[in-house]
Amino acid sequence: MSDAAVVRHVDSRGVATVTLNRPAVNNAYNAELIDGLHAALDALAAESSLRVVVVRGNGRHFQAGADLAWLNAVAQGSRAENLAASRATAEAIHRLNNTLVPTVALIQGGCFGGGTGIAAACDVVIAADDAVFSIAETRWGMVAAIIIPQLSDAIGARQVRRYALTGERFDAHEARRIGLVHEVVPLAELDAAGARVIEHLLQNAPDANAQTKALAIEHAWGHVSSRNLTRLIEQHAEKRQSAEASEGLASFREKRQAAWYPTRSS
Repeated sequence: MSDAAVVRHVDSRGVATVTLNRPAVNNAYNAELIDGLHAALDALAAESSLRVVVVRGNGRHFQAGADLAWLNAVAQGSRAENLAASRATAEAIHRLNNTLVPTVALIQGGCFGGGTGIAAACDVVIAADDAVFSIAETRWGMVAAIIIPQLSDAIGARQVRRYALTGERFDAHEARRIGLVHEVVPLAELDAAGARVIEHLLQNAPDANAQTKALAIEHAWGHVSSRNLTRLIEQHAEKRQSAEASEGLASFREKRQAAWYPTRSS
């Protein structure tokens, strides 16, 4: 496979596979991966025969959230640089969510933070039985602002209020119960399960599917206006440069409890 952070391939049926390709760091996202997603979406938009987009991760894990080294660098940069990073990330998820061909996510291993946003932005999500999920931004003093609309669509505000506030990890079966995942299969059967869904999608009229998806998005939380998207981006960026985020990232790096965790009195 190519050394690029995101690899794309389109087969003769018009089925595109977009692979997150930073397996050495569990496909954690950084500027290179985000730019790669935009480049893939640009290229696919020019494919007149495109029918389906499959999103997957190379290696043991689907996508393990943000790259810590990159997060630290962005947080220490200028306000404009920080805002640009949030905008690029938000727009990648927004574009994936609004891609009018059907999208299928195949998830194995870890799917954390932004990975859950990618999953929520796809139309069909199939998880291997080893998949583990979390929406843990607040644990590190940050806010998952730019993926909350898609998560609210996928699992509902009630479940967002639990899992985005506790930051706890949950398995593939819980992900299915709450609606983030449609199907759970053994890891060895993940490709076959994806192939079955793709076959169903290819049997349907492309424009009818596009119109149906557009209507679903129009009536969903994830259909955010440009003004609201800008507000979410600004909130996401501002929180990343806050004192809480600085302490949260330091606690993660130093493998200790953050300062806001209460100490036991004697």
